[in-house]
Amino acid sequence: MMKEIKNTGYLREGHIKVTGGNVWYKIVGADKDKTPVITLHGGPAASHFYLSPLEALANERPVIFYDQLGCGLSDKTNNKSIWTIEHFVEELSQIREALNLKKVHILGHSWGTMLAIDYILKLAPKGIISLIFSGPCLSATMWGLDQRKYLLELPLKIREIILKAERAENFDSKEYQDAMLDYYKLHVCRLPSWPDCLKRALSEMNYEIYKYMWGPSEFTITGTLKKYDRINELYKIKIPTLFTCGEFDETTPQTTDFYHKKIPQSEIFVFKNASHNHHLEKTKEYLMVISDFLKRVEKNNS
Repeated sequence: MMKEIKNTGYLREGHIKVTGGNVWYKIVGADKDKTPVITLHGGPAASHFYLSPLEALANERPVIFYDQLGCGLSDKTNNKSIWTIEHFVEELSQIREALNLKKVHILGHSWGTMLAIDYILKLAPKGIISLIFSGPCLSATMWGLDQRKYLLELPLKIREIILKAERAENFDSKEYQDAMLDYYKLHVCRLPSWPDCLKRALSEMNYEIYKYMWGPSEFTITGTLKKYDRINELYKIKIPTLFTCGEFDETTPQTTDFYHKKIPQSEIFVFKNASHNHHLEKTKEYLMVISDFLKRVEKNNS
């Protein structure tokens, strides 16, 4: 069931009933002749807010945003039984059905790439024209190894604070939070002043879901996704795929290239002097790369 709360022709907004509650969605753009792109935000348990620069793609095609259940403008829930990747895969399927998205491009960022991969592998859905994986995490083990390498590059004092907190399993101290911020300024967003859209996404993030599924931080993986790994199944992806990452991304260029080489119809673009949120650090270039990829895919399909 879908309930529309706004429709200006160019902007549609509303709620979709899914298993466990109501999910908020927004569609920007009115060109019905162009295949839409649906965005899958990161986290787990962030929201669409930090992906807002992608609205610029609506000059060429409809762009769809939604907040996964428990996040952002969607219903909040304490029901841990639906804090699973299986639920969020089903949720994406229900959203596609409700919005009648027979053909669609999928753009996932971070955790959103895990969701996208499982959606393809578990459901084998029809009508997926292309996949875009930005800052991909397709193996929790490889992600963790990348973070450990980065940790070794931090100043000794900061590194010791992080390791001490992990040994004591005490992640609430101010010194630990400050140490994480030092890390995030290098590998999550390198802009001297973080954009309001990123600040809002972080301030409104559902950290209970994040801690349950992932852990207390990006580099301490203790949640239910700890053993997530789809490396040996990537060869099954037969859809044109674009990988993007930043030079200093949490998912390193080397790891991203490793994923890219596992998918036959894939390509990779690395953004210089950028990190995990390279769509915020290099917005103009990112939009050009995405737009070019989508146009080439559609031209080859015509």
